[in-house]
Amino acid sequence: PPAHSRNDWIGPPNKHSNLRPVIFYVPPEESPLERRLREARQEAQACDQRFWARHNRTFHQEKEEFIYSRLKAKGVEMRDETGQKATLNAEEMADFYKDFLSKNFRKHMQYNR
Repeated sequence: PPAHSRNDWIGPPNKHSNLRPVIFYVPPEESPLERRLREARQEAQACDQRFWARHNRTFHQEKEEFIYSRLKAKGVEMRDETGQKATLNAEEMADFYKDFLSKNFRKHMQYNR
């Protein structure tokens, strides 16, 4: 952000967490209470970034494994003869999403707390 800015700046989504990082404005005469609040917000943001980056990495890995195993069970290759990536239909993917959410329910509850 420009040096004369007096606002927080929000960046583009992080490629791993999909969260938009915030660069917090620091007033020249920040009080100790304001500083504690800003630092708490920064720590919360860092924690959110870590959680969602890990979660998204796990999600994508398990999704690829699920697709591979389902395609293999059908006797279908990951790519067809033209090089196009093979996909599953919405009903088949719904099984994955339901299972993934069920397996990660506790993590999400802890995160929300």
